[in-house]
Amino acid sequence: MLLKDLSSEQLLTIIFEYMAKISSESRLDKVLVLMANMGREMIVADRCTVWLIDEASGELYTTVAHGVKEIRIPIGSGLVGHAIATGEPIIIEDAYDDPRHNAENDRRTGYQTKSIITIPFRNNDGQTIGAYQAINKMTEAGKFTDYDMNLLSLAASYAGKSLESVMLHQEIADTQREIISTMGEIGEIRSKETGNHVRRVAEYSYVLAKACGLSDREAEMLRDVSPMHDIGKVAIPDAVLNKPGKLTDEEYDIIKSHTRIGHQLLRSSRRELLSAASIIAEQHHEKWDGSGYPNGLSGDAIHIFGRITAVADVFDALSAERVYKAAWPLDRIERLFREERGRHFDPRIVDIFFEKLDELVEIRDRLNDTEA
Repeated sequence: MLLKDLSSEQLLTIIFEYMAKISSESRLDKVLVLMANMGREMIVADRCTVWLIDEASGELYTTVAHGVKEIRIPIGSGLVGHAIATGEPIIIEDAYDDPRHNAENDRRTGYQTKSIITIPFRNNDGQTIGAYQAINKMTEAGKFTDYDMNLLSLAASYAGKSLESVMLHQEIADTQREIISTMGEIGEIRSKETGNHVRRVAEYSYVLAKACGLSDREAEMLRDVSPMHDIGKVAIPDAVLNKPGKLTDEEYDIIKSHTRIGHQLLRSSRRELLSAASIIAEQHHEKWDGSGYPNGLSGDAIHIFGRITAVADVFDALSAERVYKAAWPLDRIERLFREERGRHFDPRIVDIFFEKLDELVEIRDRLNDTEA
């Protein structure tokens, strides 16, 4: 269906709406979607793609190309590669009349590209970091105009500056996640476990969190920080941590102290991820009936992150062979969770555990310790 170009009032409405949404969003993937949608609506295009430069691989890539999945191309190829290399915008009426057009993507997706407009965008230092590319004008004229170029250039100018801030935030968050994962693995290595233990617990926790009704953001945060649940073990003496026989009461008290130690290591951070990790480190051994440690919390007084991690951690601990025990068969694990429903574990989370058990077993088998 052919459309009409927007009126000035409609354009202003779109610009202000998207600027407000972009300025309040910190996740790169969501900002890229908003940018693509804004560009497409502003110039009435069928599709709009936001390309970024991957310096490490020497490629241009997009995770936001309406109608298709991620695309990667060599950094200098195609119209977008030419626009980024020269820093100049490009507008053409028929892509197949231009030798710079990379028709391979059309052949792969079955999409027919005709009119194209490509605008590089820059960061605050004037460095080109990517490009907008709109495809196929949806009005009766069927081709982009200089007016469209001016509009998309306006969007690109704003987008480049917004993206720089978001990408920096993303880099900081990714660095935090990497540190958290590495520190979690260090804790497991000291107790002669594999790094796959923390990976499995992270994935179990995510599945359970989503099924419990937590938001995507909360579930992802739990997956990111759950590897730190046993970080306090770094302060436990090897002779106690790796003792193959039964622990004395004194040794068991030393082991239990890892929850307080982990909490103390992390609690002073103002970073959201590390603050969440401190909660899990402290509360993942609390029990629904109040008989757990270190604080004897019960019921909903235990943070939902702690309650979910408790189920995930025990499931993996029982499923794996450790220095002090053999791996349990699945039917024995199921019996324990039924027995401990409402005692050790939140009853609702146990019910969800059984609903998702096939998925949890698939994760366990996929991330088995031979892959560590």
